[in-house]
Amino acid sequence: MAELCILTTMVMVYDGNKRLVMDRLKEDWPGLTFPGGKVRPKESFMEAAIREVKEETGLTVRNLKLCGLKQWKSDERYLVVFFKTDDFEGEIVSSPEGPVFWIERQDLENYQLANDFADMVKIFESDELTEFYYYLEDGEWKYRLL
Repeated sequence: MAELCILTTMVMVYDGNKRLVMDRLKEDWPGLTFPGGKVRPKESFMEAAIREVKEETGLTVRNLKLCGLKQWKSDERYLVVFFKTDDFEGEIVSSPEGPVFWIERQDLENYQLANDFADMVKIFESDELTEFYYYLEDGEWKYRLL
């Protein structure tokens, strides 16, 4: 049986000074996250990731490395493909989706982050972990890092 699936991307853009590009500090979003968004029809995950970073930050990214997935199933499956890169050009510029700015990696936990984002970052930074998986148990959403 086929299931519907929403396809999205998220990209950790970082530099040699251990800084991260953060996105979406706005009223209708629960906290900071990395840039990303939906994959359009006939668009590859990589193309979507590059486009979304450009739209949301003004940066042109290259040499993205696939580093993991996030997924959950409600009415449809929602799949986020994680990429990371330190290869970019340009200067960050905020978008209508919200302000964009650099933060020091060591200061990440001092910011209001999107739900479970601190654990999500472990997937981006780990060579062993590849999946952030949400599941329902006794009517409550839980997650595992795999």
